[in-house]
Amino acid sequence: MAPKQLTEYERKRLENIKRNEEMLAALKVHSKLNDLVSSSKPPRAKSKSYKVSPKKRSESPIVIRRSLRSRGIKPDELTAAGLKDDYSESPNKKRRSDYMKGRIVELSQELGPIRMRDVFVGEELGDRKFVDTMVDVSKGLGGGSGGVLGGGRGIGGLDSMRLEEGNVARVVPGRILSVRVFPCERRVVVVGNKFGNVGFWDVDSVDESDGIYVYQPHSAPISGIVVQPFSMSKMFTCCYDGFIRLMDVEKEIFDLAYSGANCIYSIAQRPDDGNSLYISEGRGGLNIWDGRSGKSLSSWGLHETRINSIHFNACNTNMMATSSSDGTACIWDLRKVSADKAEALSTVNHEKAVHSAYFSPSGSILATTSFDDSIKLLSGANYEKVSKIHHNNQTGRWISSFRGIWGWDDSHVFIGNMKRGVDIISTAEKRCIDTLVSPEMTAIPCRFDVHPHKFGMLAGATSGGQVYLWTSSC
Repeated sequence: MAPKQLTEYERKRLENIKRNEEMLAALKVHSKLNDLVSSSKPPRAKSKSYKVSPKKRSESPIVIRRSLRSRGIKPDELTAAGLKDDYSESPNKKRRSDYMKGRIVELSQELGPIRMRDVFVGEELGDRKFVDTMVDVSKGLGGGSGGVLGGGRGIGGLDSMRLEEGNVARVVPGRILSVRVFPCERRVVVVGNKFGNVGFWDVDSVDESDGIYVYQPHSAPISGIVVQPFSMSKMFTCCYDGFIRLMDVEKEIFDLAYSGANCIYSIAQRPDDGNSLYISEGRGGLNIWDGRSGKSLSSWGLHETRINSIHFNACNTNMMATSSSDGTACIWDLRKVSADKAEALSTVNHEKAVHSAYFSPSGSILATTSFDDSIKLLSGANYEKVSKIHHNNQTGRWISSFRGIWGWDDSHVFIGNMKRGVDIISTAEKRCIDTLVSPEMTAIPCRFDVHPHKFGMLAGATSGGQVYLWTSSC
């Protein structure tokens, strides 16, 4: 094949390129350019060899965590996302958990006792102050009679209940699921939140901490709190992680009382028995745990889905009430329940999940609260009479469900509303007769507890970690 002939333009172009290269070579332009580039580079450091030592093996035991989802629990059974936390502290005081978050979470999962000071959120002096205060309270020192008070006070004058400015505090960050008022002369409130924090508010404290002390003995939402009826230095807390811990202030520990494979949704004790725990776990199961032997006495399947509350009749402790997400609340005679036969003495049906079922102080009435926008009252010799009261219980997934609780006699039930108030339900009139409101209440109260022997003392807790303490002049 003959080579392709160049055009006149291409021939002149090649000649120009050749002439320019010869000119650059004569001037040594390429050589000088290379010297200039080399001089601009920084000197290259000599490489060093480092000996990498093997990692030391940790002496602490490896804790294998199991998520709730891996246990087969549906997302709607987990804690819904709460309000955005605006919990803040003094800028000059850093929380201990800022430095020890990983350690606290690891400690909360240990299968054994953990020291209170190791899971205290804050300065160590605060832990010491709280322990000393509660030891004094349990011994009848440090403000009042201490111990469980006896007797009652006259009932009347609900219109005298007030929310004073100093009786409002943010105790923990995030949503509060459980709240209890210690049954002693000193005003002490304890709450549990969705992060596994247990927060104490010593309302009568005058020190710089404002009487707020926070611990983190759990790693998941705290679903129940039980103050020991015979010793206020001891308190049980249960958690979605399947753990139940016993806080013993005198020993300064959170001991592991029980560990199970399922979520724990509530716990309770019979008023006349401080050794046994009644545990709601898994899908409708109830476990009776003996703390002395560390063994299960009985295990029953009472409901189709989770049990949200367990409560005992104070005048007949053989009577137990349970509420469930299966839409029922049941009354059980413990003398007639066995592993192969669990037949309720009385059952009330709701259209949606029932989140509480509580006996009145006399035990003659049972009040249930359901997502179907109703409160039902069961009365009669066998609780066969049912009255229905309409109440808007639609709280949404961003705050805890409403639970109606009894006051100081069988006359009234207290329950929160979406307008930042506390509705008072009359059992005689079967309707809401009044609402507790205050400019100090800036959030929706969801969970409540009353002081059993101080008329008018009502503690309400919110999804933002606040606690409101109503009191009465009567």
